[in-house]
Amino acid sequence: MNDIASVSLERPLEDLANELGHSFEEYGFAVIRDHGIPADLIARAEEKSRAFFALPDDVKRSYHIAGMGGARGYTPFGVERAKDAQVNDLKEFWHVGRTLPAGDPLEEFMPPNVWPDEIEGFRETFSSLFDAFETSGRKLLSAIAIHLGLERNFFDATVENGNSVMRLLHYPPVSAEAEGAIRAAAHEDINTITLLLGAEESGLQLLTRKGEWLPVKPPEGALAVNIGDMLQRLTNGKLRSTTHRVVNPTGAAAQRSRYSMPFFLHFRPDYMIEALETCVEPGAEPHEAPISAHDYLMQRLREINLT
Repeated sequence: MNDIASVSLERPLEDLANELGHSFEEYGFAVIRDHGIPADLIARAEEKSRAFFALPDDVKRSYHIAGMGGARGYTPFGVERAKDAQVNDLKEFWHVGRTLPAGDPLEEFMPPNVWPDEIEGFRETFSSLFDAFETSGRKLLSAIAIHLGLERNFFDATVENGNSVMRLLHYPPVSAEAEGAIRAAAHEDINTITLLLGAEESGLQLLTRKGEWLPVKPPEGALAVNIGDMLQRLTNGKLRSTTHRVVNPTGAAAQRSRYSMPFFLHFRPDYMIEALETCVEPGAEPHEAPISAHDYLMQRLREINLT
């Protein structure tokens, strides 16, 4: 296989599962077309994301919640730093998480959302987009389960009320003072799978097994999907959580903002990530010890300067 798979989710999952799975094994990435997220909802979300990031800095910072690791609301420019990186990333972002019913036992892991009063329809738009992302993500997990030889609904219980997060990202134009940093330094995602809207703007690259940087270029409106560390751990390394980055553009592109919307689909906080027996060679030990999804998340957030 020489290319990242590009598959339509309108095909039967049994037909695309292995094509998708092999791409995740080799590259950790795939491109997903016909993903089911309505185009008008995406357009509305992009408009409201741009409107929020255009607000005055002091207004945006009023939605920054100290001590929460950026789990909800606004994280200012230059705060997040990739694991082991020496400089902070050139981005600002807003996080939307799951809304749980009052009294839910998982409330301790998922704080309530905050919503900006200044942007009309912000809450309704991004609540709808969160749900649409989750629906597409569950369908992808079913295809992954089929590829792994599991029941197609295996992952449903693992992500039910999972600690998933939708991030609205803004990379401002690159200034001369930004020398030595890039928009998002080389990193791996923490979560189960990531679904990314907005990757058609050039800059996203993955690191191949040969140590080469390969551009990820989905067609407009398609998703770039990648495996996160949690799923790599669960599959004992069978599915790859690949190092990737967002590089600074050159020329005219450097003088304009880049916007994107990744959805970090997570396991339930109380789910124990323990290598699947089918992914461990007979007589061998798993590569890593069992750990709860919440404990693993906290461990990784500390590493990237968010908690």
